[in-house]
Amino acid sequence: MKKILSLILVAIFAFNINVKADEGMWFLAFINKNYSQMKAMGFKLSPKDIYDINHSSMKDAVVALDYGSCTAELVSPYGLLLTNHHCGYDEIQQHSSVEHDYLTDGFWAKTRAEELPNPGKTVTFLVRMEDVSDQINALLRDDMTEDEREMTIKKVSEKIKADAIGDTHYEAQVRSFFNGNNFYLFVLETYKDVRLVGAPPSSIGKFGSDTDNWMWPRHTGDFSMFRVYTGPDGKPAEYSADNVPLKPKYFFPVSIKGVKENDFAMVMGYPGSTDRYSTSWGVEQTINNENDIRIKVRGAKQEIIKKYMDKSDKTRIQYSSKYYQSTNYYKYSIGQNQALDKLKVTKDKKAIEKELTKWIESDKENREAKYGETLDLIKKAYTDLETFDKVENYLNESVFGGAEIFMSGYRLSRLYALLEQGEQATIDEYSKKLKESAQDFFKNYDSNIDKEVFVALMEMYKKDVPKEYYPTFFETVDKDFGGDMKKYADKLYSSSIIVDKQKAEAFLANPKKEALDNDMGYQISMSFVQIYRDLYGKTKPFHDNLSKGTRKFVAAWIEMQNEKNPDKLYYPDANSTIRLTYGKVGGYKVGNKIFDYTTDLKGVMDKEDPKNEEFIVSPKLKELYNKKDYGKYADNGRMVVCFTTNNDITGGNSGSPVLNGNGELIGIAFDGNWEAMSGDIAFDPELQKCINVDIRYVLFIIDKYAGATNLVDEMTVVRE
Repeated sequence: MKKILSLILVAIFAFNINVKADEGMWFLAFINKNYSQMKAMGFKLSPKDIYDINHSSMKDAVVALDYGSCTAELVSPYGLLLTNHHCGYDEIQQHSSVEHDYLTDGFWAKTRAEELPNPGKTVTFLVRMEDVSDQINALLRDDMTEDEREMTIKKVSEKIKADAIGDTHYEAQVRSFFNGNNFYLFVLETYKDVRLVGAPPSSIGKFGSDTDNWMWPRHTGDFSMFRVYTGPDGKPAEYSADNVPLKPKYFFPVSIKGVKENDFAMVMGYPGSTDRYSTSWGVEQTINNENDIRIKVRGAKQEIIKKYMDKSDKTRIQYSSKYYQSTNYYKYSIGQNQALDKLKVTKDKKAIEKELTKWIESDKENREAKYGETLDLIKKAYTDLETFDKVENYLNESVFGGAEIFMSGYRLSRLYALLEQGEQATIDEYSKKLKESAQDFFKNYDSNIDKEVFVALMEMYKKDVPKEYYPTFFETVDKDFGGDMKKYADKLYSSSIIVDKQKAEAFLANPKKEALDNDMGYQISMSFVQIYRDLYGKTKPFHDNLSKGTRKFVAAWIEMQNEKNPDKLYYPDANSTIRLTYGKVGGYKVGNKIFDYTTDLKGVMDKEDPKNEEFIVSPKLKELYNKKDYGKYADNGRMVVCFTTNNDITGGNSGSPVLNGNGELIGIAFDGNWEAMSGDIAFDPELQKCINVDIRYVLFIIDKYAGATNLVDEMTVVRE
């Protein structure tokens, strides 16, 4: 076992057969291993310019938004952040109303006093990282159960984290990589006063919306701006009028020199999740259960929501963020299934498994003893999980991600437990928190929409899920309402405290356990929670086998690869930890169709459709286009909007800085291309593209369109 782990430690990174320069999500702390390749491609700085714990470096200018949902970058000495429009969409929507429709009109703070606070929004910096694999693996044994292994890892990790942060205000995480074969410590610093500074109108920030999402060519100015504030002492603090802008250790200079084909490009950010270790059985599960169910359920939900959004500006504003969050990965799942099929990913995974089996069987004395059960464990686990996995995906999509009544009911479960315990001070404190969150909830909630979603998705659940996983209220629907889900929903939504603002406020002012015992909304929520808990209990042994099998699979694969090529570099699957990917600017070819690497403002005008909300162009933008009034941001008379690189990104990288060989900001990453939607499972070096908004278009919109020159003046703009 020690030999296996040492080989993985030597490899440092993760699994893929044909690693190319443009593929890989690399640890910043070990980027010196990639340096010679990066330098040959056009990188002009040093590894210490990227990651240095003793001096300021690029790592100090890249942050995780909301603990990794997106990425952002510092671009001024006053804490100014750039990220994607869709990463700031929740905040733009929260601050919007029919009277102040920032979604439609955009928002620009011309002074610091106009910047808008966002309770709950955070930015997190990496302070340092450290390999702690030896400390943890020394205490792990092959004969441990998965529970014993998990408890040991947790115990050691807690000590490592405590020692790392001492009495500082820092946070610490110990994360596993290579499916539990390696472990790294991350010391982090989180700021909690993050204010909205600027956002273009949705006609720019979401131009093309659902139609163009995941597509190239793209013409979207996908950016928004925030500012990080600190306490007067420079340390993280909750919002206060006395807070001051962050003085960052490092911020990126902004280049308006433009991009050319084959220019070096690197992306730093917090990619969320990839599964490139997935086996053929895992790919089939993704296609047939996870994606198919998501497509079916979200399609029905979105149709209902959109119908209401089209009828009312108030509803459009209320549900815009929810609708986008749903449609984004709805379309992603469609594209991923198509790409997995077209690129024959399952077939490729089976070839990997066949090769690994042959390698294991060629050494019965050693390899078979260590790895002989690996693939059988994985295959049997997926077989055992088949029905359960289908139920779990329906629970995730049609219940906990469906009608909002379910999660709203679940959020009351802690209050219910406190009411059972009878500690009044604790009850009052928690009720106060629920009152505050209820204000935000009901601001963006319509019970008529929720009821219609409830009916559609519960009918779907009832049709597609085995009866043994029915909630108890299905029996009531059949017995007392003649099987009519709509009639049941009418009573549910007219009586429950969960979906009525006045009833909810009255309950939280004087919460009683009996009120929840008698509330239909709370009871149906908890009936599904019980199904989920029962499901977890039944499936835990199968998930344990899958975890063990996958861990052995990764170890075996890397050991086999190292025997063939001991100098090869590997990278870990994404898991919301900071990474760097490097490649080049360029287009791509699909069949006989060649896609250029840039788009421009002419393409926006060509796509304009005043009757389609996705392709509306504002009069001000048309005026600037007609005059060719692009200022210093023009590229030989063109206003470049977006460009593509072959950087390896995924969800969580949204908002990541795209940097040239001098470490200057040239764009903001925001999407991938349709032809390579299988990328989270299998990277295709010929097709995979990262779609970026050109920083010149960002500055053009801020400066020439919005007139927010105060924001451009904060930046260090590089012209030569």
